[in-house]
Amino acid sequence: MPNYRRAFVPGRTWFFTVNLLQRRDNELLVREIDLLRQVTRQVRHRHPFQIDAWVVLPEHMHCVLTLPPDDFDFSMRWRLIKSGFSRALPKTETLSAARKKYGERGIWQRHYWEHLIRDEIDFQRHVDYVHVNPLKHGLVKRVRDWPYLTFHRDVENGIYALDWCGDVEIEVGGGD
Repeated sequence: MPNYRRAFVPGRTWFFTVNLLQRRDNELLVREIDLLRQVTRQVRHRHPFQIDAWVVLPEHMHCVLTLPPDDFDFSMRWRLIKSGFSRALPKTETLSAARKKYGERGIWQRHYWEHLIRDEIDFQRHVDYVHVNPLKHGLVKRVRDWPYLTFHRDVENGIYALDWCGDVEIEVGGGD
């Protein structure tokens, strides 16, 4: 069994990728975006954290979060967000024997990817990565067209220009 090692450093900024268990043809996160936002607000109210950047895609999400100066427990926050979201959904998923044994819903992948942000350059690269992700996955032609990301907040705050990352032409169909 893998030995996951996490750096628990209080007050730091982290990049996360969190995936649904079933990623193929799954639009659960955008379909249930209001529920995800509600659960995240509830967790933030009880266990504060700053959202530096966040994108919700159909079957996974990326975010950059900063914890309070005396707090390092991002694991607890993710556990509360994932379990709160799962408990609020009707039980329709098929469960493996292992998931049944541990009382898991089978909605989320058990683990997530986290990266401790090292410096300002690392921070900016990860925030840009979060915001460009809908474009990267071919969901939109312009970053500004994806509704489920903090890019819009950052445009309002003058951090990004509305046309940041420009337009992308996507070829469709056969050739000549």
